[in-house]
Amino acid sequence: MSGVNYVTKETLEQMRSELNGLKTKGRAEIARAISEAREKGDLKENAEYDAAKEAQGLHEAKIATLENAIANARIVEADSIDTSKVSILCKVTITNVANKKTVTYQLVSETEADLKAGKISVTSPIGKGLLGKTVGDVAEVVAPNGKISFKIENITA
Repeated sequence: MSGVNYVTKETLEQMRSELNGLKTKGRAEIARAISEAREKGDLKENAEYDAAKEAQGLHEAKIATLENAIANARIVEADSIDTSKVSILCKVTITNVANKKTVTYQLVSETEADLKAGKISVTSPIGKGLLGKTVGDVAEVVAPNGKISFKIENITA
């Protein structure tokens, strides 16, 4: 992830908590697994040791990614959102022009995106297509299966 990462205060706290857990308990568990595998003999032919070292590398990569996301995080307060146009943290009610289905999404950062909770990333095709639009506009979204048109019905904070 590069660039600014807009998040809510709660999400930033969750990220910091997760990072703390990864750095403390997570590292301790991996060190213990490496130590146990090392005790089992020749390291050249020890698959358990190789797996533990690989897990350590993945764990450290996750820590680095999370540290980067936190370093680039900018807190956005819900009361400072401009609802005259679609922007990050807005809740947008849209209608698919083709099938007339109406849904409401909240535009969030990549780290907060959760489709089941109705939160889509501003970097997703739909998110990119909606940004900057106002009520009544029709957003043309380029999706893998072709162009989809969405009419902006409502924008709230």
